Amino acid sequence: MITCTDQLSAAPVPSGGERTARPCAPSGAWQARSMGATDGGAVAVAATSGGWGLGRAMHYAPAAGGGPGERGKPGEPAQPRAASGAASGAASVSARAPDEWPDCRSPERFLLWLVGRVRVSVAWGVLLGVVSLLAQALVPAAIGRAIDTGIVGRDQRDLLHWGGAVLLLGLVVNIAAILRDRCSLMGQLGATYLTTELITRQSSRLGATLAKRVSAGEVVSVGVGDIAALGRLLEVTSRGSGAAVSAVAVAVIMLSTAPELGAVVLVGVPLMAWAVARLIRPLHRRQERLRAQQGELTELAVDIAGGLRVLRGIGGERLFADRYRATSQRVRGAGVRLARVEALLDGAKVLLPGILVAVVVWLGAREVLDGRLSIGELVAFYGYAVFLAPQLRRLTEVADKVTRGRVAAARVIRLLTLEPEVSDGGAAAAPTAGALHEPDVGLLVQPGRWTAVVCADPAEAAELADRLGRYTDSAAELGGVRLDELPLAQVRERVLVVRNDARLFSGSLRRELDPADRALAFADDRLWSAALAAASAQDIVDALPGGLDGQVAESGREFSGGQQQRLRLVRALMVDPEVLVLIEPTSAVDAHTEARIARGLRAARVGRTTLTFATSPILLSQADHVVLVVGGKVAAEGTHRELLADPQYRTVVTRGGDPA
Repeated sequence: MITCTDQLSAAPVPSGGERTARPCAPSGAWQARSMGATDGGAVAVAATSGGWGLGRAMHYAPAAGGGPGERGKPGEPAQPRAASGAASGAASVSARAPDEWPDCRSPERFLLWLVGRVRVSVAWGVLLGVVSLLAQALVPAAIGRAIDTGIVGRDQRDLLHWGGAVLLLGLVVNIAAILRDRCSLMGQLGATYLTTELITRQSSRLGATLAKRVSAGEVVSVGVGDIAALGRLLEVTSRGSGAAVSAVAVAVIMLSTAPELGAVVLVGVPLMAWAVARLIRPLHRRQERLRAQQGELTELAVDIAGGLRVLRGIGGERLFADRYRATSQRVRGAGVRLARVEALLDGAKVLLPGILVAVVVWLGAREVLDGRLSIGELVAFYGYAVFLAPQLRRLTEVADKVTRGRVAAARVIRLLTLEPEVSDGGAAAAPTAGALHEPDVGLLVQPGRWTAVVCADPAEAAELADRLGRYTDSAAELGGVRLDELPLAQVRERVLVVRNDARLFSGSLRRELDPADRALAFADDRLWSAALAAASAQDIVDALPGGLDGQVAESGREFSGGQQQRLRLVRALMVDPEVLVLIEPTSAVDAHTEARIARGLRAARVGRTTLTFATSPILLSQADHVVLVVGGKVAAEGTHRELLADPQYRTVVTRGGDPA
């Protein structure tokens, strides 16, 4: 089995940015925001299939503009670009790198693009599927000839001849079926991996936009259910194609042998297809409704799991449990309604072919009694009818998989057509150093100093941090150059914004806190010691089994809110960006720990630009410069001691109420 840990490797991003790609972690874009990483990157994935020794190489690298290739406007076909840095020595056979963006104008176009990417496996699977089922369809004819000429005609040579033909056809059926299944599986896995790569790549491209535009539950639903549905659709194409071709071949044989029976088959098959289509139409609508409701339920479950500690603190467990129960019941109802249609479809898969077999056998028996059909031909016709039954069921299964695949493709392209809120920016020369300035607010952050910003409205702090980190377009400048005129990768490299919702990922604590492996440049652990001391986090590392090499659970759930805040600060200090923007970095720690962090942060960031959004007097007293922002404008500035004379400032900092 191919594991992501064995096959994924991350390459350094351009312009000296920090690496964010983690094994099996498609949420690298969310991590990038809290780790000072660029929005670009290159990830190479190489996988090898057994058996024939077929291999495939998948590689992607965002274009210079930060997007996935030269793709033009959303929904338009991609313009091909040359693949960059493909893994050397790997043969691209079953799936090729998505070096161009898929055609997302409709689910059908996306599915055609996906089939084109794994066309070698699909083509061989279809060919082998046709060979296998055609050989199986000819078995009744060989048995009928053996009965007529060998048994009824008492010709031992013909009996051995046609018996050998049956044996040979059986070998062809089994060998071709084995190879067909191998090709089908390669196509299924290729489509699954390609779609996973596209979603991961789009998530990295969207960056901070992803969490604003798509819920976590929707991403999980697409990444688990819809990708699997696309893979199953590619897997069933070989059997479906073989079933269709063999059904036509059998109908032609029956028409040439007994026109009446052949006509029954030719009329019966379209009638059955029409009946199945009548059932598939409501199935499609109900599947779409169920998938949408499942996404809502998954989103609610993610929210509850993430905020369970808060819910317990405010006594909201019962309220959210009732809400989850009600949503779950709606999903159950939608599932039951879908199951009714699926039950009718499953019944039709058995009933309709069974009726056709019964009619064919009855008419064939009459032909034998009238002397127009031999015993061997009757046996052959019975074999044809029995053979047709599973092929017709297989065709209805293909129709079902196509319906599910179309629904899944529609959900995937909704994610792939999202555009980032910010563009890659211009090509202006980056300033060597300079102040961080937001002219619309009037905020000026001098380089090499610790500036604290006090906002009367907490929402203003988050909005202003997004402007200064260029997570939203604004007139913010760095060293006199507008941020939107600089390449986005350079902005991400130089300005790091750390929020309280920055995620901690599972894995080694050392790898989590130092994703760029900066500590490896030092022979000792002095970099770790300095960062842990500044964030007052040494006790967290000492308490974790294994210390820095200990394992962190998903989202760092074993740590308290205050411990998570301190670990996020350690991670930011290990990155050591030119400009560090912190949003309420000590809101969940006690006063004594906060005082230690304030002193440690000041010492750790000497000569570097630090901007803190906070209302804590302990932090504000350590800052070199404090700015009060009210109504989106700078209202006052100075030191903490000087601003205490301002009533507005004093009201916000002492939490005595809103400023007038």
